Amino acid sequence: MQTPVYPPKPAAGDQVAVISPSAGLPGLLPLPFELGLERLRTLYGLRPVEYPATRKMGSTPQERADDIHAAFADPAVRAVLASIGGDDQITVLPFLDRELIRANPKPFFGYSDNTNLLAFLRTTGIVGYHGASVMVELGRPGTMHPQTEASLRAALFTTGPYELAPATDWNDVSRDWADPATFDSEPATRPGTGWTWHNADRVAEGPGWGGNLEILGWLLMADREIARDLSEYDGNVLFLETSEELPSADEVFRVLRNMGERGLLRRFGALLMARAKTWSFQSPNTPEQGARYAAEQRAAVLRALRTYAPDMPAVFDVDLGHTDPQVVIPYGGTVRVDGPARRITVTY
Repeated sequence: MQTPVYPPKPAAGDQVAVISPSAGLPGLLPLPFELGLERLRTLYGLRPVEYPATRKMGSTPQERADDIHAAFADPAVRAVLASIGGDDQITVLPFLDRELIRANPKPFFGYSDNTNLLAFLRTTGIVGYHGASVMVELGRPGTMHPQTEASLRAALFTTGPYELAPATDWNDVSRDWADPATFDSEPATRPGTGWTWHNADRVAEGPGWGGNLEILGWLLMADREIARDLSEYDGNVLFLETSEELPSADEVFRVLRNMGERGLLRRFGALLMARAKTWSFQSPNTPEQGARYAAEQRAAVLRALRTYAPDMPAVFDVDLGHTDPQVVIPYGGTVRVDGPARRITVTY
C-alpha cells in the first residue's frame, strides 16, 4: 500500500464529475439531485458534468467503472463527487484500473457504500474525502446546513488544518424525496449534544481510515482493499459510522470484535464514532427510541474497545456519515485527536 498523497484541488469555475458508483438514484428521484447540482454551480462556482450511468438504475459494475475511469482520466475534471451511496459498489472494484487512477489523482467525495472507492483510493496512494454526496448534503431541503457547507467548502478548495466543532443542531429524520413539498422548508432539528470523550488523556495523530461500518465488514469479509501488513494501520485514526439500515448493537459489536480478532482494532491510535443514525422509513423511531438505540450502539463499541483496545481514546457523536450536519473526513489524510484539549482537527 502506497502512502496516500493529497490530489490537487479544484478552483471556482472548474469542472467536476458527478457519478453514481453505487445506485443510479438520480434517475428515480431527480429533485434532490437537481438541487444538489444547482448548489454546486451557485454556492461553489463549479461546473458539474454527468456520465452515462449517473442517472441509470441497474447499471452494470463495468458501466460504473467506465464512468469512474472517464472522470479520473479527463484532464478538464478537477474533482469527482458521488451522487449517493447504495449497496453493491464492492462489485465495481475488480473492474477498476488502478494505474489509470493513480496516474490521474483527483479529490473524490462520497460516503456510505462509497467507502469501497475511498478504501481503493487509499491503497492506490490517493487521499479521498468521506462525505458530501450530491443528493443528500448538497440536495438538503431548504438550505445546506451551515456546518456542512463550510466543511465541504474547506475540503474542496483549501489545504491545511480544519478544526471540527460539535453540531450546534442536528437531525436524522428523512423526508420523501418524491414529494416536491419536501423541498419547501428545512428539516426540523434538535439542539446539539456535544461530543462524548473516552480515554481522553493523550493526543493521537495519523491518517484517517474507516468509513461505514457495514461496508467495512463486507470489505474485510471479501478481503478487498485491506493492507496485507496490518502494521500499515499503526497509529491511524479510525472513524466509523452506521447507516439508515440501523444495524443492531449486536451487529456493531460483532464487526468490531472480528476486527479485534484479526489484530486490526488495536492498531489504531484513536476512534471517532459518528452520531448514530437512529431513524429510517422502515424504523421511524421516536426520539426516545432513537436515544435508546444510540446508547446501545455506544455500549457495544465500548464493549469491543474494552476487550481489544482498552487504552484507545474515542470520541462519540462526531457528525460524520449519515447525519445532518455532516463534516468531511480525509480518508488517508491527517486526523488529529487531542484528548486533553478536547479538539479534533483534520487536514484537507
